[in-house]
Amino acid sequence: MDIAPRQRLHTESSPSQAPSAHHSEPSIELASPSQHLDQPPNTLVGYTLASQPAFLDLRLKKKRLETWLRKDVMKEAIVSKGPKVKVVDSEIPEPKEGQLVIRVVVSGSNPKDWKVPHLLDDETNSGDDIAGIVHSVGPKVWEFKPGDRVASFHEMRTAGGSYAEYAVGWQHSTFKIPESVSFEDAATTPLAAMTSAIGMYLRLGLPQPWTPATSPTPLVIYGGASAVGAFAIKFARLSNIHPIIAVAGRGTSFVEGLIDRSKGDTIIDYRKGNDEVVKGIKDALKGETLRHAFDAVSEKGSYTNIVQVLDPQGTITLVLPGKKYEGIPETVKQSTTSVGETHSKAKEFAYVYYRYIAKGLAEGWFKPHPVEVVPGGLGGIEKALQNLKAGNASAVKYVFRIADTPGVKANL
Repeated sequence: MDIAPRQRLHTESSPSQAPSAHHSEPSIELASPSQHLDQPPNTLVGYTLASQPAFLDLRLKKKRLETWLRKDVMKEAIVSKGPKVKVVDSEIPEPKEGQLVIRVVVSGSNPKDWKVPHLLDDETNSGDDIAGIVHSVGPKVWEFKPGDRVASFHEMRTAGGSYAEYAVGWQHSTFKIPESVSFEDAATTPLAAMTSAIGMYLRLGLPQPWTPATSPTPLVIYGGASAVGAFAIKFARLSNIHPIIAVAGRGTSFVEGLIDRSKGDTIIDYRKGNDEVVKGIKDALKGETLRHAFDAVSEKGSYTNIVQVLDPQGTITLVLPGKKYEGIPETVKQSTTSVGETHSKAKEFAYVYYRYIAKGLAEGWFKPHPVEVVPGGLGGIEKALQNLKAGNASAVKYVFRIADTPGVKANL
């Protein structure tokens, strides 16, 4: 993994930079460091001085030195196409109105973390699943205070992502972590669970948990072992939606623990081929009409399999934005589930569901996704994203303990 050099100050000056007769104030030059913030260099607070004639330049460099001394600098992972990851030094963010700055204990990961930099060919801190401790709060934040254990869904494509020592969350997309829940488990929840909730209730229009279904409501969930698919199954059961027809592969044994076969739920193994998937869905319906489908895969033929069984007037929601889904009949109501709505037109919905999720985690009736802790903290992100790209993750969420990052001092 490429580790970007930290900046520090040095003494070298060229002959042309000799002290001026009129300006004898010392100034500070930048060079590549070899030490971490917790291990300052041996010279004067890590820096020595060279003379420069520009007093304003001196003031600027003094400010940089003061920032170093305050240690308002953090490690942050920047993801680019590949995926490639470099760890850099960045300023600790400041909260704006309605925001919290959270000291990240554990960051989760999602497939979009490598997909977005790949599609847009840019560099960004693409992490959005935060689990940590409130560091500071901005104006009009009334629900949280420094020291609270929280999980939060960071607003995608904005500064302050979760692949860092400190990240930014909004009050409405943050919830308190129950004492019985670990940071690792909490980090699996914010993005994936909200994606499922938006897809189930805002896109498919299914009955919500507090007004559960009272009659059979067949539902296909394609990709049942993925985090989004698994949370969709959990929400479906809370809403008394059955039969659940889950399509899965290597994660079949995991999905088995999520469904209720006594209510007609079943699992279709997509590894048997598309024809068998279609046949399996038809058999599982037992003559019932399929009107709702949640495609948590949205590629490799998933939706074309679904629409062969879906009612012509049925509803399907998919999860990959910007894609043309060919082969879906015009009569089918088609939508894309975008978790980004959490920070736009679905703020109130998200606020309610995050607190519902927190209650479920505390009482044990809402379970997090299985985790795999990736060694190396931020240094492990590149390998984890490569594994996600290769399709190596099944029924597991990769998470990163930030304190495991080289150069980061544990502060729990």
